[in-house]
Amino acid sequence: MGKDFSILEYRTITSSAEHTNIVKKSKFIAHVKPVETENEAIAFIDEIKRKHYDATHNCSAYMIGENDQVQKASDDGEPSGTAGKPILEVIKKERLKNVVVVVTRYFGGIMLGAGGLIRAYGQAAADGIHKAGIVQRIMHTEVKATVDYTWVGKVENELHSKVYKIAGKEYTDKVTFTILAKAGEEAVLEKLLTELTNGQVEICYGSRIYVDI
Repeated sequence: MGKDFSILEYRTITSSAEHTNIVKKSKFIAHVKPVETENEAIAFIDEIKRKHYDATHNCSAYMIGENDQVQKASDDGEPSGTAGKPILEVIKKERLKNVVVVVTRYFGGIMLGAGGLIRAYGQAAADGIHKAGIVQRIMHTEVKATVDYTWVGKVENELHSKVYKIAGKEYTDKVTFTILAKAGEEAVLEKLLTELTNGQVEICYGSRIYVDI
């Protein structure tokens, strides 16, 4: 997912992030990263394990794919179901796709019990994700509209008033706007431009890209 554009929109995180919580002297460090493939997720987990080789545990979870078809969780030595699963449940609760989370634990000497571990790992994951920032990623089509210079001001004003994003402008003997339209709504934009210019516009469709909202 993220390459074949077969899904119109999804929630994910904006960037990598790290967040530390202290729970009864144990340190829980959440490492969060957006990924496109399972191999990327595994590579990130391995990277954190190398970086924190001296940690008590490096527990992880990730969810990848347009239908969330790849879901994995690891307790990394913690009691079964107390670490990886709570991390994965946070990802599901936030309805995120293409995300990997690793929570590193440095044991502080006080036992937390199963319930305490579940809460601590879940909270660490949630805090890390929120620090990274959640976005709605929506697929758009680049619509290229070419007009005479006499229409430039009117087109720009109308696009701004309708909250269309102008991704670029090319000046030759005419002006070509590159406008981002939500996938499936290209015809609405085409009709708007056609009526606005009395049909004096040339329109073609370019690439499809995801835009973070």
